[in-house]
Amino acid sequence: MPIRTITNKMLIDTSGFFSLYDEADEYNRQAVSFYEAAVVKRLTTNYVLAEYTALAHVRGVPRREIIKFSSRILDDKDVEIIWVGENLHRQAVALLRERADKTYSLCDAASFVVMRERGISESLTTDKYFRQEGFVKLLEK
Repeated sequence: MPIRTITNKMLIDTSGFFSLYDEADEYNRQAVSFYEAAVVKRLTTNYVLAEYTALAHVRGVPRREIIKFSSRILDDKDVEIIWVGENLHRQAVALLRERADKTYSLCDAASFVVMRERGISESLTTDKYFRQEGFVKLLEK
């Protein structure tokens, strides 16, 4: 699949971060290419970073490496972190209520709210739920 330049904002989801971190991940090369091609803005949320920590731990990434990666993202001036507070959390819960037929996580719902508020259509993710909500899922086989 040819990599195009992302000219809009791109939200980085948990699976996107894991694909960036894990060189053995089947989406690693694609994720790195999209990440480097994002010429305007990369965004994520603190919920995504928390979920990444849990995912990496379950997948056997050493704690020291998880902290190192997370610290790198926190210090990366090219990644804007949206800090989920009470208002965004409540909006995400409301979205979950509206989509009771789906199995979205609270983290996903917060990301969807942020994407809509910020006019973001593309997400560095393998998660099918982004497509279900009408967004572009960048990582595909």
